[in-house]
Amino acid sequence: MSPEAPAAPALVPAIGLEVHCQLATRTKLFCPCEHRFGAAPNTLVCPVCLGAPGALPVPNQEAVRLALRAGLALGGTLDRASRFDRKHYFYCDLPKGYQTTQQARPIVRGGAVTLPDGRRVRLRRIHLEEDAGKAIHDRGAHTRVDLNRAGVPLIELVSEPELTSPAEARAYLETLREVLVFAGVSECDMEQGSLRCDVNVSLHRAGEPLGTRVELKNLNSFRHVEDALVYELARQAELLARGERVLQETRQWDPERGETRALRSKEDAEDYRYLADPDLPALVLTQEAIEAERAALPEPAAARRARWQAELGLGAYDAGVLSATPALAGFFEESARLSGAPKESANWLANDVPAALRAAGLTLEASRLSPARLAELIGLVRADTLGKAAARTVLGELVRGDESPAALVARLGLAQVGGGAELEAWCRAAVEANARAVADFRAGEARALGALIGAVMKASGGRASPEAVRAALTRLLSAPEPA
Repeated sequence: MSPEAPAAPALVPAIGLEVHCQLATRTKLFCPCEHRFGAAPNTLVCPVCLGAPGALPVPNQEAVRLALRAGLALGGTLDRASRFDRKHYFYCDLPKGYQTTQQARPIVRGGAVTLPDGRRVRLRRIHLEEDAGKAIHDRGAHTRVDLNRAGVPLIELVSEPELTSPAEARAYLETLREVLVFAGVSECDMEQGSLRCDVNVSLHRAGEPLGTRVELKNLNSFRHVEDALVYELARQAELLARGERVLQETRQWDPERGETRALRSKEDAEDYRYLADPDLPALVLTQEAIEAERAALPEPAAARRARWQAELGLGAYDAGVLSATPALAGFFEESARLSGAPKESANWLANDVPAALRAAGLTLEASRLSPARLAELIGLVRADTLGKAAARTVLGELVRGDESPAALVARLGLAQVGGGAELEAWCRAAVEANARAVADFRAGEARALGALIGAVMKASGGRASPEAVRAALTRLLSAPEPA
């Protein structure tokens, strides 16, 4: 009996991502036109971005600076003299008949994205380019074109095909977005199209060359990237299992049907007839400009989380919540510094502040709450001037108005009661109204005291000091019962 043949090596995914990120500039890449999401169609245009004959482009220095910053934030090597090229293709949303990009000499080579598990995924390049317009295909026979987006500055970040699963691709995108947002390069708002992704995916057997690459175009959410990869890897695996060939092509994800479908055969670089743009000189970077930008880079989110955990005693969960946005991270740092209470600041910003903002229909940036006012509120609670329930009431006012916490406490009569006749009266009333709890406590059930404390807190509207209530009730219940 002949021995069984060894099993064939398993198929291994090779996934590379091309991420298009809209830079946080006010104007377009080569003209002074403003770019703004939601503007009326074809109102933010000029002869340059419309491709009128004789109109000459002038590079946006802020876009160059932000591309430089992205390269530094991701550890890339900067080209001191990069250049622009023309990428030729015909489509209705490209008025010039070519896209200005950087093919031969991108502004950044190399770099990497470090995944949450510590693995580094290398970048091949980061280059500047202009966006195309937007084609809107009606259900009938018409296509409308909005050229407001034509000429908007982008960077394209191209990874090596080193990702090996849909979940890893999503983690890469989430990490990359965080790096770019915290570096101030872009808002990376996928709903507004300022972060878009093309995926290159293939299957090969371990130890063999990479398989035929399929491109998935214009994926505009992390979930769509993950779902499209799950489907496409299964589709390619099924083809290979049947002995069929995977075609090199561009496919589109249909989220409603949960499948990819073919758009066109995949173009190669020679199909675009790249040539150096004769209207644009080389982009020359000085070492002084590079070092100035390096020095101005904000602290990355991952570094902030590690520092907060090591120096401030925050847990990993709270550190993750508080580093969701640069604005929230900065707010936490300042309120923690002013209050001298980082853990209390973290608790308020992770729990009570979001609840107050939701109730008011506001974002943190749009609210009237400031780090100084939150720190003052925390100080009132720590000094037993204000109970936690009353402090939440004050917080609800702080997100909408300009009064200080102390002024609100005085105006609303929320100051915590820590003694005196009023507290004594609340405690005596609770004892008289809760005979069962009193009997249980005197019988040795210490937990029964909680019901009495709750009754006092309810009667006081949360103004009574829990510690003072506990002490007063214990004193009253320890006194001899009347004969």
